[in-house]
Amino acid sequence: MKGVMKVPGNRRNIYILLLAFFLIASFGAGQSVLASENGAGETVYLIPIENEVERGLEAFLSRTTQKAEEEGADHIVFEIDTPGGRVDAATQIAEMLQELDIPTTSFVVNQALSAGSYIALNTDNIYMRPQATMGASGIITQDGNAASQKAQSAWLAAMRSAAESKGRDPLYAAAMADPSLDLPELGAPEGEYLTLSPNQAVEVGYAQGIVEDRNELLNELGLSEASTVVTEPTLAERVARFITNPVVIPILLSIAGIGLVVEIFSPGFGIPGIVGGVALILFFYGHVVAGLAGMEAIVLLVIGIVLLIAEFFVPGGIIGLVGAGLIIWALLMAGYDPGHISMSIGIAFLAALIVAVILFRRVGLEKGVFRHIILKDSTQTDLGYVSASNRLELIGIEGVTQTDLRPAGTGIFQGEHLDIVSEGRFIQKDQSVKIVKVEGSRIVVREI
Repeated sequence: MKGVMKVPGNRRNIYILLLAFFLIASFGAGQSVLASENGAGETVYLIPIENEVERGLEAFLSRTTQKAEEEGADHIVFEIDTPGGRVDAATQIAEMLQELDIPTTSFVVNQALSAGSYIALNTDNIYMRPQATMGASGIITQDGNAASQKAQSAWLAAMRSAAESKGRDPLYAAAMADPSLDLPELGAPEGEYLTLSPNQAVEVGYAQGIVEDRNELLNELGLSEASTVVTEPTLAERVARFITNPVVIPILLSIAGIGLVVEIFSPGFGIPGIVGGVALILFFYGHVVAGLAGMEAIVLLVIGIVLLIAEFFVPGGIIGLVGAGLIIWALLMAGYDPGHISMSIGIAFLAALIVAVILFRRVGLEKGVFRHIILKDSTQTDLGYVSASNRLELIGIEGVTQTDLRPAGTGIFQGEHLDIVSEGRFIQKDQSVKIVKVEGSRIVVREI
């Protein structure tokens, strides 16, 4: 049909990959959904703290609290429902809360455990719903084991400091993080972490009250007539929070590695390459939105990819190694925890290696990128190529030397002139000799 341009398959797939990149990048252009209710004079910002505490949450809280300050909010309420999360993210969030000039209140709607309790202790007021809990703040490593003594000591000091900064008794904050403290009257005998119920939290002075819902909370704060602004994460922030989850990172990198390996063993550029490329783009996009990666990591990534592609056209191997090193460096720069990123890279490499071995055994190197760099030409007889024949039928034939053998020379055997060599000793011209060995073009003779 005239007037219709047909796009080649490889180029079309590259266009799809670029389109995916720009669609993902456009997520960041949106703002959070703000639902406002008109009130008289004062303004309250309602900010949710939900799911795991990680660096994506930190980016969301940084943006929304800054927005509240710019809009001149009179109060910020954090609605908390989290099982905890990363200590480093919680520490950054706590520092952010301590620097706020606006009064803050934590409203524990379900649970504020571990890092969630630490965040709540850094706010001016704490209110809890009747079924809520707060505490159980011991720290463990990602493999489920207890953290080092140094890490536990630092965390215990941070919990105490957070309680003291808002005029609360640090004993109970310490008991949340230190199971060696004995508080049987609060259901936390020695060996167990302290978890406070709403009544217990009010009893020890950690919570100012127990409320059923948001309206009752605002009434308790004397802000029942204030206008409220309910914030929600943007789509970009939701994506970033999901991608920066410690469980998701190794999965995402493994998909990227496996996609690259499958693409290498496949002809053209197709779905595996697109999936791997999108996974890699998502990793960096999420970490950029979360404020973990800067443009320097993106630049290193692009240079590394260019060098890897150049390796297929430039012999030597050095360029490919440098490119791979730059990509790994970019991944380490983008991550919040070098140890966790290193582990994730190791998992991705192992997964890609296993897939590469399977594909090599099943598919071989005849397809994919390797078909352009592996020599397939062969020297065939019908094309005029003749290899040296091993003339074993000459063994035992007698003849006469035409030249001295020192140890090589020539001789005549049944009328045929042959290049011959002695077994090592000198043989004069016109001597009778016998062929004793044939090794390709090497004919060995012995004097008779």
